[in-house]
Amino acid sequence: MKVGVLFSGGKDSCYSAYLAKRKGYEISCLISIFSKNKNSYMFHTPSIKKTKLQAKVMEVPLISRTTKGVKEKELKDLKKAILKAKKKYGIEGVVTGAVKSVYQLSRIQKICNELKLKCFNPLWQKDQFELLQELINNNFLVIVTGVFAYPLDENWLGKRIDKKFIREVKELNEKYGISPAGEGGEFETFVLDCPLFKRPLEIRNKKIFGKDHSWRMEVKVR
Repeated sequence: MKVGVLFSGGKDSCYSAYLAKRKGYEISCLISIFSKNKNSYMFHTPSIKKTKLQAKVMEVPLISRTTKGVKEKELKDLKKAILKAKKKYGIEGVVTGAVKSVYQLSRIQKICNELKLKCFNPLWQKDQFELLQELINNNFLVIVTGVFAYPLDENWLGKRIDKKFIREVKELNEKYGISPAGEGGEFETFVLDCPLFKRPLEIRNKKIFGKDHSWRMEVKVR
């Protein structure tokens, strides 16, 4: 079955694409939405435009669309992008990286129903610690590109998801209730390498900005 992957460049969408391919689905395209609203309810924003480079090293075409990021209205832009993927690449289904967000999943499912497409959610309700460990086991090189909750600060930016990271977020989960995989919006990530990539991406430079417990890191990669 031909599928399009809703793709942010973060760990969840990349890992969902990997699982979909492993199950025999044909990844016909990636679909990325570039939101002008840094606090979008639907879409990942740090380093989102770097999905163009990720698509290149995956050798998979990318469909992208810009949205103002207005709550609910941004769904119209998502629907247009998915419709374009259906017409251009003949996709029969959409793969999401949804883990816990009923808000996101329900809206994507509604769009898929309207466009008569299947909706696949490989990570839905997956244990978050298991998810992090599977990323490590399957050789995913993932870094943190945004933090948005106490006690996370700028020192977390650029951290790699590894065994030490899992130990640290476990402590934060127990003490502060931080979601291990950032499902409460606590942090966002970017994938530099994984089995889907023909070569790893390298960080050329980075720019960090923010204050208190809300920080972002924009990276330039090659």
